[in-house]
Amino acid sequence: MALCIIATLRGGGVRELAILTFVTLDGVMQAPGDPNEDRSGDFEYGGWAQECWSEVMELVMLNAMADPYDLLLGRTTYELFATHFGNAEDNNPVAERLNAANKYVVTSKPLAVPWQNSRAVTGDAATEVAILKGTEGPLLQVHGSWKLLQTLHAADLIDECRLWVFPVVVGSGKRLFEGGGKPENLKLLKTESTSSGAVMAIYRRERRK
Repeated sequence: MALCIIATLRGGGVRELAILTFVTLDGVMQAPGDPNEDRSGDFEYGGWAQECWSEVMELVMLNAMADPYDLLLGRTTYELFATHFGNAEDNNPVAERLNAANKYVVTSKPLAVPWQNSRAVTGDAATEVAILKGTEGPLLQVHGSWKLLQTLHAADLIDECRLWVFPVVVGSGKRLFEGGGKPENLKLLKTESTSSGAVMAIYRRERRK
């Protein structure tokens, strides 16, 4: 059943969308976890988040994964997560929460979605996500998903930015705000740092009227 029909049947509730992004000091979000995570564009610096990983994940669990949410993912991130977390060993708290969440994967091509609680979202990405935001449910949270983030930002669909900034500069790669982004104001809701030098900053977007 199309998302637009679901929204109509449910009466058009409104839910918000937050992005959860690991980013270098110079704004790169490509391949934080592993050298082979995303080598597109001949990116050579994958795994730049590893030195701060354990402390950052503690903050992520407390500040971004404790309350109910649905996941909204791009195709590449979905496939990466499905392989890693869908087959994770027991007693992995991150995997447990991701596996339990409803997952919407935005894709322009046919895609098998074997990871539990997953469904594909096809069609125009901005339109379909706007419709999804109009359905009832918990917060929609986007992890990674660089290409999808560019679309969501351009369409003014992001309500909150949950950023973990790592003390590293890589010089090139896929940036969170590719091309600089459009002018806007954000309100800092919460910040916290780790002993390894990573900084959490949660921002609320203040849309211009």
